[in-house]
Amino acid sequence: MFRYVQPVLFKHCDPAGIVFYPRYFEMINDCMEQFFDERLKWPFHEIHASAAVPTVEITTRFKAPSRHGDKLDLALGISKVGRTSCGFALEARCAGQERFASDLTLVHVNKDGKPSQWPDTIKARLQQLKECQEQ
Repeated sequence: MFRYVQPVLFKHCDPAGIVFYPRYFEMINDCMEQFFDERLKWPFHEIHASAAVPTVEITTRFKAPSRHGDKLDLALGISKVGRTSCGFALEARCAGQERFASDLTLVHVNKDGKPSQWPDTIKARLQQLKECQEQ
């Protein structure tokens, strides 16, 4: 599991004082970007020079509201490694309480936006990380 701590900032909140739900998707993307940088050693600025890894599917379940000042602990795991895609499961908790959970699929695409096979080193690393989390 990859862990990422996301403080809930004023900019994330709506007038009711809770996180406005689209901001969670920004937090998920921040977590993914850090995962690619820290665990895959393949930062987004390098990927996007010649390819991309867009999210093509995301399902999110909102369990409880988050408020300004909360510190969300995002836990990211790999659920499936495919030829051009990778599935991820993410859970966000604060003080032991689940706030939201997401399942998402990213696809590696070439510069023309067409699905493209993962580079061999990246696919091997994704598979290795998936196996490690299953142990």
